[in-house]
Amino acid sequence: MAKKNTKIKKYRKPLNLNIGMIIFGVIFFYVIVCVFMYFQTSYIVRYQVQEGSLATDNIYRGVVIRDETVVYTTAAGYVNYYAREGERVAKNDLVYIVDETGRLNEELESMTMGENSLSERELAEFRSEIVNFAHSFDNRSYINTYDFKYSLKNTVLKLANVNMLQSISNLDGSSVVNYAYSPNPGIVAYWVDGLEDLAPQDVTAALLEGKEYEKTQFLGNSLMAEGDPAYKLSTNENWSLVIPVEASRGAELEEKDYIKVRFLKNQYESWGKVKLLTNADGNTYLQLSFTNSMVNFISDRFLEVELIVEDETGLKIPVSSIVQKEFFLIPEEFVIPGGTNEGESIMRQCILEDGTISSEVVEIEVYHFDSDTKEYYVDSSILNTGDTLYKLDSQETFTVSKRATLTGVYNMNKGYADFKQISILYQNDEYAIVQPNTKYGLSVYDYIVLNADSVSDDQFINQ
Repeated sequence: MAKKNTKIKKYRKPLNLNIGMIIFGVIFFYVIVCVFMYFQTSYIVRYQVQEGSLATDNIYRGVVIRDETVVYTTAAGYVNYYAREGERVAKNDLVYIVDETGRLNEELESMTMGENSLSERELAEFRSEIVNFAHSFDNRSYINTYDFKYSLKNTVLKLANVNMLQSISNLDGSSVVNYAYSPNPGIVAYWVDGLEDLAPQDVTAALLEGKEYEKTQFLGNSLMAEGDPAYKLSTNENWSLVIPVEASRGAELEEKDYIKVRFLKNQYESWGKVKLLTNADGNTYLQLSFTNSMVNFISDRFLEVELIVEDETGLKIPVSSIVQKEFFLIPEEFVIPGGTNEGESIMRQCILEDGTISSEVVEIEVYHFDSDTKEYYVDSSILNTGDTLYKLDSQETFTVSKRATLTGVYNMNKGYADFKQISILYQNDEYAIVQPNTKYGLSVYDYIVLNADSVSDDQFINQ
């Protein structure tokens, strides 16, 4: 008996749709559409106008320029100083002595000098130096510690050398000592850096960076050859500081004539006369000239200062919200004040259906009034080039053609992009300070479009 072939077919379970699956499908489709529309739609972000000011960076590093004269040794030997750095000396005052043989220290050490104590004046010198250094110390400028070390060491040597000077007359004469006197009155400094003849117009960005700057400090009891620099004299209390600035910022500061300056080294404040410079390297610099306090910075070639200027205060808005817009200019006499909405109107020529020439009164929105030219800025969407306007109660006409541009933002208080003119007082890369309470401008707490490029004129905005 033959076997019968049996073919087994897989049973397909019928799709049973229920209300739950339908609802889930609808929701899933809705989510997909919303996501797609989200990425296809450019959203308009609003910004609320607030009062404020811009915190500008007013700290600068500048180079000190003084009247400096380098004094050179006239004999070789060991130099011992008797005037403290920063001390004012008169003409023919003793500044240092030169021990040609080198025996002076040995002979003095062999003598009984007795106990020595510091006077109140000498102690005050030490206190003043230490307090000034501690007050101005900055970890970022640790190199200044060496200047303090040299200054303190010279003060110690000077006080010791005063006693040594009184004992020289008791020596046996085996040492050859030359006395060096100041050729002119001035303030003594025991260092040189090659910038003693620097002029304000010679300052460059590379110089202010200080990468190749070298300062040579002189110490007492050092061996020097004839003709070596021994010290220098600052002969004038007038001095200046040259700082780098941006051209626009420098022009603003120059208008002030004098600026209050705070020196970060010791928090001393003084008024500097302002002069704007454009030097050979093409950069802009500000020269601040002073008539006092030079002695406080006799050991410094570079200083950090803070310019104490009043910050502009007004309405603070993002720079991204600022836009330029073009308008027609209409003379004042062709604008009719007091329309139906207490606005302005114009009387424009029109042609009726039968071809006759007539006139119509059209309400306009004014965005600015120039009090100098006596002209209104009117939206170009209302008028066309070549339109003829009539003066009220007169046959005089004006043809619309003249245009000008205003700077402003898009106000969104009314639900659409409404241009408002602004007057910028000051701005940086991120924010601008604009004049508050202008007739056609912004008010505090207004909402404006954050990114002006995201909207067009009179565009409706969903808030």
